[in-house]
Amino acid sequence: MSNLLGQRGPKIDGLARIRGQAVFTADMELPRMVHGAFARSPHPHARIVAIDVSEALAVPGVVGSMVGTDLPRRYGAIPVVQDETALALDVVRYVGEPVACIAAVDVETARRAARLVRVTYEILPPVLGIDAALDPSVPPIHAWARKPSNILRQVRQAFGDVDAGMAAADLVLEGAYDYPGSTHVPLETHAALAAPDADGTRLTLWTSTQNVHYVHRDVARVLGMDERDLRLIKPAVGAGYGGKCDPFCTELCAAHLARTLGRPVRIVLSREEVFYAHRGRHPTRMWLKMGLSSQGDIVAIDFAAWADGGAYSSYGVVTSYYLGVFMTMPYRMGAYRFEASRLYTNLPPCGPKRGHGAIQPRFALECHLDRAAAALGMDPAELRRRNLLGADVDTLNGLRITSNGVGDCLEAVLRASGWADRRHAMPPGRGLGLALSAYMSGASHGVTSDDLSQSIVQVKVDRTGSVTVFSGSADLGQGSQHMLALVVAERLGLRPAQVRVVEADTLLTPVDLGSYSSRVTMMAGNAARIAADAVRAQLLGAVAASTGRAVGDLDLRDGQVVERASHRGTETQSGESGATDGDGETVATFERAVHLAEKAHGAVGAIGGFDPPKVGNRFRRQSVGPSPAYSFTAQVAEVEVDPETGAVRVVDVWVAHDCGRALNPTIVEGQVEGCVAMGVGEALFEAQSYRAGVHTGPSLLSYKTPGVHDIPPIHVTLVESMDAVGPFGAKECGEGPQLGTVPAIANAIHHATGLELGAAPFTSEVVWRALRKRARNGEAAS
Repeated sequence: MSNLLGQRGPKIDGLARIRGQAVFTADMELPRMVHGAFARSPHPHARIVAIDVSEALAVPGVVGSMVGTDLPRRYGAIPVVQDETALALDVVRYVGEPVACIAAVDVETARRAARLVRVTYEILPPVLGIDAALDPSVPPIHAWARKPSNILRQVRQAFGDVDAGMAAADLVLEGAYDYPGSTHVPLETHAALAAPDADGTRLTLWTSTQNVHYVHRDVARVLGMDERDLRLIKPAVGAGYGGKCDPFCTELCAAHLARTLGRPVRIVLSREEVFYAHRGRHPTRMWLKMGLSSQGDIVAIDFAAWADGGAYSSYGVVTSYYLGVFMTMPYRMGAYRFEASRLYTNLPPCGPKRGHGAIQPRFALECHLDRAAAALGMDPAELRRRNLLGADVDTLNGLRITSNGVGDCLEAVLRASGWADRRHAMPPGRGLGLALSAYMSGASHGVTSDDLSQSIVQVKVDRTGSVTVFSGSADLGQGSQHMLALVVAERLGLRPAQVRVVEADTLLTPVDLGSYSSRVTMMAGNAARIAADAVRAQLLGAVAASTGRAVGDLDLRDGQVVERASHRGTETQSGESGATDGDGETVATFERAVHLAEKAHGAVGAIGGFDPPKVGNRFRRQSVGPSPAYSFTAQVAEVEVDPETGAVRVVDVWVAHDCGRALNPTIVEGQVEGCVAMGVGEALFEAQSYRAGVHTGPSLLSYKTPGVHDIPPIHVTLVESMDAVGPFGAKECGEGPQLGTVPAIANAIHHATGLELGAAPFTSEVVWRALRKRARNGEAAS
């Protein structure tokens, strides 16, 4: 083998992005291409009485239009709830919902004409916020579905006797927490380009998406097409963070207009439109009650969460489970109960933002643990250490933990931050906060239940020795292309740069369920390894047969077939022995091995498919939460709080992440740093806010994300637990490290000021008001 694992190096597609050579959907131009633009609702809730596009069609350069009745078939991100249409039908349910699409020869004309679409509305009372959605007297906004209320899904699960546990506990603490909605803000906005073939039978759709397979399926179904007649291609994507998981109106309307007009149609959303397309973090209200023994053992937890999901379901059914199922790790507990409700409101629909559904309850749990530690007179680190789960155990709710490096992560950040020596010697206004977290490495159950492989990868080798990997996975900048090349290169004795990756093209690549739930390394990586192992066996078997050597005596290394050092001196039948390196004698070049394998077997290549192993104790409705493996993270944040202004500065963050094995430490560290950076933004200032359903700041000027001066030094330690299921031991690294950032900062603020802030973000105004309120009440900082 080439021993590439654990080596640092640039991504194979990195230079193309740096040099501006990567081609994004919005970069693409086709002959006779026209552009689409949307007319959108100005009301959060209204009945559509009439739509008049005649004035828009009269604008010179306008070539076509469509309204909701042109594509009336409902769809949804997951099959269990199909509540969206490409354009609004009968009723608009949030400000910014598209009601018509205009196609014109250029973007400016299309947008100008879209503003001329005349819509007559009958205003309906909007449902704005959690309280309104929970009010049984408020009519459901999806009355067509005969839903009795505005609760999309309510989940109740209980494990053990929570009430008895609370009664027996020495300490019982209750607390309320709020986590705001936030949005992804990827650099690239949503974009789609559709083009019919010459006879109009088939259609090609290029789109900025994370889920090629699901979008392909839904677009074909909504358009009434045979899936074989639709080719969907994902070009380069400028980040997604979960915001490009859903099917969007861009894809559906571009595809429909391309078919009806017989020419290519491209639609690119403006930045303001992306804020309304949203699919970001759910605003969530939480209540947590915890019982502990006097020694600090967690006896019982009772938890409830209510999530404002906006106007449509997106992945909301999954969210309702994610709000509770991951709270049982990484800690032992005697009993656990949770209730979670995902609600409909007349706001832009929420969806799967990075750390989907698990961020909010982690904030509540980790802040609550610090409060419990203070009440018990314990060090927050010691309380967590006392309750840690180990490896190869089931959680209380039946999730199987395989590898587990959380203890090592905890000790690493405590040591790196100087926790033991520094925490009790901090100057006024300075504090250290700690949080732990756990996250999944891909969902064991796909969105559709068809018993087919979740990830399939094809490896093809041609006569020149060129290796190509075909995968339906989607690289969004996280490095999955490099991961696939690395896995295959490692097994075939090549360098990653020698392996080409063709991804996310439904005509060329096999199915992969997409880039969500941190699944790609685990799922596609395993499939790639299985395929590469089969190719490896073909090559070594052919060389062994040709030279009279045993297959076990041969290896692939540095573009050569070599005889392992312990078997040197064996006479070859073919006389192809070559130069000797430090590890073994060359028996054949890689190209020669390919020729021999082709002569013996035909075209050289293999297909690998991966299905997650069945792990964990099954119980009713445990379809959401099981994963082949879980990652673990520990974080310590240091903050400085200005007592005059309330301004919070994050001074340093120490983070240790159990990634199983770091296939490329540079890329893994980059993912961890990105998670922490996004967490800093959610801690200090990010929040989607609305006034009467209208977004208060749908621009990069008004919606602040962390800049270079907001991001502290991030000190990353990678803990390698070598998971038995992951490819070469690897687990996820792209979402889990964000979960602990906000509570670590909250706990650090508490340490610095004594303030218990149960609602993020911790803006200077929020902190200033809390400090002033305490001063008025004559309280002292702890």
